[in-house]
Amino acid sequence: MRRLISVGIALALPFLLAVPAAAFETRATSAFVIDQTTGTVLLNKNADQMLPPASMSKLMTLYIAFEALRDGRLSLDEKLPVSSHAMSYGGSTMFLDTTDRISVEDLIRGIIVLSGNDACAVIAEALSPNGTEAGFARFMTQRAQQLGMTNSTFTNSNGWPQAGHRMSMRDLALLANRLITDFPSFYPLFSEREFKFDGRAPQNTRNRNPLLALGIGADGLKTGHTQEAGYGLVGSAKQRDRRVIFVISGLQSAQARAEEAESIVNWAFRQFAVKPVAKAGTAVASADVWMGRDQNVPLVPLEDVSMLMPVTSQDDVKAEVIYNGPITAPITKDQQIAELVITPPGLPETRIPLVAGNEVPAGGFTSRIGTVAQLLIEQLNEQPAAPADQGS
Repeated sequence: MRRLISVGIALALPFLLAVPAAAFETRATSAFVIDQTTGTVLLNKNADQMLPPASMSKLMTLYIAFEALRDGRLSLDEKLPVSSHAMSYGGSTMFLDTTDRISVEDLIRGIIVLSGNDACAVIAEALSPNGTEAGFARFMTQRAQQLGMTNSTFTNSNGWPQAGHRMSMRDLALLANRLITDFPSFYPLFSEREFKFDGRAPQNTRNRNPLLALGIGADGLKTGHTQEAGYGLVGSAKQRDRRVIFVISGLQSAQARAEEAESIVNWAFRQFAVKPVAKAGTAVASADVWMGRDQNVPLVPLEDVSMLMPVTSQDDVKAEVIYNGPITAPITKDQQIAELVITPPGLPETRIPLVAGNEVPAGGFTSRIGTVAQLLIEQLNEQPAAPADQGS
């Protein structure tokens, strides 16, 4: 039988307020915000809708380039030729031409800081299975699927407007997380605010990420803009022990993008905090035991449990213990037998395994007889009383 026990979770918060945490009302047409440290989704607005990602899709080209560097298929000082196709790109470019041979390091910095469409095409042709950007785009789609980005399809390497070139905001957040965690040695490049290359493009030397200079912990990742997509940003910021990743798209101007991104970062860090909710080995509830030496067993987490909580609504946290019981003895210590389900207001639930805090051997003959007798008494007490004789 499925058992459910409501339990109290004591949160050591510095202040108590009765009002609930306010949801963030974003102006973006699509947005996704996640606390990377705990994996808690803070905001989801059309996050699985496939939209034109503009230059934010350059992050996928960079991920594949970083994989090639890690595997030894590219080196930072290797110089790559520039094709007429790569040179033909307009928009944000490094102004490369077919007489150039550019180092991989400069191309990567040119993609991150200058958003170079031409630099992306050079990398793409070097790593493409058939030497073409179109072939690289097909590989991008395949690799994205392998990484769990199921709402992404690519037709080029740089986000140039093209039918079928689409990504979801959730996929972009997943990609940002992979870049941060899989390539920590390359990730600092995303906070580089200026790259002058060789001086041929003085009008295109500064990183377009509006958050890098604000002192709020922002250290990446990529802006994007086309007429169809509007203004977007894949961003990340770290303050103390927490990191937040966010993606926004569909803003009407660069100023609106900057304002919205800063507001999201401030909201994510100021309205939520990581708080301890349970200690390892400390019972949060007990489960009924069947045919055991003891009638119940304490339920404890194996590790200390901390969770991201809204700072203004901790009294509204819902916590329940769920298990199928009674649990038949014998029970071994640390045997998983239940789950602690915690649901903070406005956030998704978190499920924490609970184990037996001690062993419970099978009961002896006397204990078993007592258990059966108790069960029979409970069943008799639960039976409805016979109706009284009405007579005639």
